Amino acid sequence: METQLIIDNQAVAASGGATFDRIHPTTGEVVTRAAAGSVKDAETAVDSAQIAFRTWSATGPTERRRILLKAADLLEARTPQFIEVMAKEVGASALWAGFNVMLAANLFREAASLATQIQGETIPTDKPGALSMTVRQPVGVILSIVPWNGPVVLAARAIAYPVVCGNTVVFRASETSPKTHTLIVEALVEAGLPAGVVNIITNAPKDAPEVIDALISHKSVRRINFTGSTRVGRIIAEKAGRHLKRCLLELGGKSPLVVLDDADIDEAVKAAVFGSFLYQGQICMSTERIIVDEKVADEFVAKFAARARELPVGDPAKGAACVIGPMIVHESGDRLNRMIDDAVAKGAKLATGGHADGAQMPATIVDHVTPEMRIYDEETFGPITTVVRARNTEDAVRIANDTAYGLSSGVFGRDVTRALSVAMRINTGSCHINGATVQNEAQAPYGGTKDSGYGRFDGRAVIDEFTEVKWITIEPGQQQYPF
Repeated sequence: METQLIIDNQAVAASGGATFDRIHPTTGEVVTRAAAGSVKDAETAVDSAQIAFRTWSATGPTERRRILLKAADLLEARTPQFIEVMAKEVGASALWAGFNVMLAANLFREAASLATQIQGETIPTDKPGALSMTVRQPVGVILSIVPWNGPVVLAARAIAYPVVCGNTVVFRASETSPKTHTLIVEALVEAGLPAGVVNIITNAPKDAPEVIDALISHKSVRRINFTGSTRVGRIIAEKAGRHLKRCLLELGGKSPLVVLDDADIDEAVKAAVFGSFLYQGQICMSTERIIVDEKVADEFVAKFAARARELPVGDPAKGAACVIGPMIVHESGDRLNRMIDDAVAKGAKLATGGHADGAQMPATIVDHVTPEMRIYDEETFGPITTVVRARNTEDAVRIANDTAYGLSSGVFGRDVTRALSVAMRINTGSCHINGATVQNEAQAPYGGTKDSGYGRFDGRAVIDEFTEVKWITIEPGQQQYPF
């Protein structure tokens, strides 16, 4: 597979024809050869987007809505292509790829519905005969940076929401999923999005720091939205802060699933399996900590381990009908093996699974995890989860909050009033009672607290993220001033 940059709706080579390769983590084969954009290419993309902003910002809501609705249909029609490309590029199962496209299409439609919801308000004023009001206006060029792990839906939200608010977007695609990300922009172009409204840049991994520096510092870029690791999010926030540019950051997570002593264990196990092992656990809101009341812990772990052992492992790029495919890079296995060794040496027990073989790893559950172990609070981002045993409900809440992260969470319990009390006290951006930590709906605001970032994607919250509020007054022609 090959990709180019897309600037002004035209597929173009990078400066000097430079390219880079996406290598399969287990076979070592070249999966995608992508254009390696330079600083010059990045600046060209921003300049194009700035020119397009002049007209796109004045485009009416019906036209914005029409394009996004058509793009949603085009995405759905390309589902088989996305399944094929994501299997090769990011090791995604057909389930995860199809789920991504479905969520992205729904998101485009939800974004389209916001076209007429970008509203101001009138404000009471003490000036006789004056009208005081606010309007919301697009801000300009938005820099959108997204990762490879949910490549369709994460790209969709990084593009659709700024665009429906009247902004233009420079979309810096992931080096790991350049073809997947290019397919999304191609669908928007086919839907009739005017030239320059969305430009896509890909770059070689070694060039990422200087390319992103150039994009953030460009005077025409007014806001940045980034989804990715907390480490990189800090860097982007610091760079944006120097230029007084607002960010929306959705970063790492260590999402807890709390199982109370009155939980329906079988239902909790189903949610734990889905939340822990969907897409090899490489989702920001994957269930990485399962906090179980010690009174039901043995039953829960036994049933959870039995279900996890049944999950098929394979490579979807080779046609395998698997739940757990290869992790994104070979080095992930070494990193997780070191965490397992550290935990076991400090008293943890493997309920099922075990060490990774490079990028391939079975569904693994580490039981009896304690704070002294690295795996207790470090992100795993693989097909491995932990069980921490709590003395009671209060202890479970304490453990759930004993982390630097605060993205998603879940609580299982038959006493819904008590479960709601627990949910209210867990410091995360979302919490699902009797549901999995992995959930997303385009109409509901999504984002984190603490080291999981700030700002919200989805729902009406995006209007604030991608517009400016302006105060306007219309005053009588004849006024008296104090001097």
